[in-house]
Amino acid sequence: MTGDARFFARTGPHTLAAVAAAAGGTTVDDALLLTGIAPLQTAAPDELSFLDNRRYVAALRETRAGAVIVHPDLAGQVPAGTRAIITKEPYLGWARAASLFFPPPPVRPGVHPSAVIEPGAVIDASAEIGPLAVISAAAEIGPRCRIGAGAFIGAGTVLGADCRVGPHASISHAILGARVYIYPGARIGQDGFGFAIGPAGPETVPQLGIVRIGDDVEVGANSCVDRGSAQDTVIGPGCRLDNLVQIGHNVRLGRCCVVVAQVGIAGSATIEDFVMIGGQAAIVGHVTIGRGARIGAQAGVIGDIPAGQQWVGSPAMPSREMFRQVAVVKRLASRKRSSPDEAGQVGEP
Repeated sequence: MTGDARFFARTGPHTLAAVAAAAGGTTVDDALLLTGIAPLQTAAPDELSFLDNRRYVAALRETRAGAVIVHPDLAGQVPAGTRAIITKEPYLGWARAASLFFPPPPVRPGVHPSAVIEPGAVIDASAEIGPLAVISAAAEIGPRCRIGAGAFIGAGTVLGADCRVGPHASISHAILGARVYIYPGARIGQDGFGFAIGPAGPETVPQLGIVRIGDDVEVGANSCVDRGSAQDTVIGPGCRLDNLVQIGHNVRLGRCCVVVAQVGIAGSATIEDFVMIGGQAAIVGHVTIGRGARIGAQAGVIGDIPAGQQWVGSPAMPSREMFRQVAVVKRLASRKRSSPDEAGQVGEP
């Protein structure tokens, strides 16, 4: 059964109707009770599963799951004895149903005796402050926030309601909205990478902006979001930053952007709403990535990208152009291998 009880607290059992309601789907009127979730291949008759990828239709036909969340087009593939929960967005339904069985652990209000709370800090009575956490002067911790062990909240920092700050994360010079999750080891609000070159070498430029993070944002483990230099660094509502992401000073992310692991975005870049950036991509500063654009993994972006386009490669270019170039190079390489060399011999591959 998915969800080792040593690490994950399970609720239930839940009725089929309750699970369908949580998933935003429809199903038959049935008294079936479901005790948990599992993949199609291993689900038992009292467990829930789902199918979102048509490549696994064969596994759907063979599943023993008690119920399966599926798209309407695949409802006919659900085997006898398995109830179908029908929704046009099976993966979203799965996420919501899984959260029904495995909700986030509840906040335990109170301040651990080993935490350090400086004078002037404002902590809502419903918040949880973990062991060895440090809450600096004039910081504000909102209702139902959880601050993990060893985390640092800098002076003047504001956390909205229901925020989660993981162990050993640090947040300074920042204002966070509601339901923001800062994963362990993340660094929010440190100095941006700004300096001027003087006669004796680099001289640091004061970084006088802050970080503003909207509602429902997640910042992955060991990621860094630098504060602005003269203006603010902004992470828009609903954004998801994976682990090991670097956001430079003055960067502005719009709503619901997705930034995958090891991406680096240089200072003053503007990323508009609903942009997706693949792993290890690099984006230079002072460029604009248009709304809904998609940037492939390991792309090197050195200029603006229009809205809605998909760019790949390094230097990055529209995906169709990139694939055409790759095809031409392959044809040229194939001709070279098959043509005689100067000695009349066929060239080596």
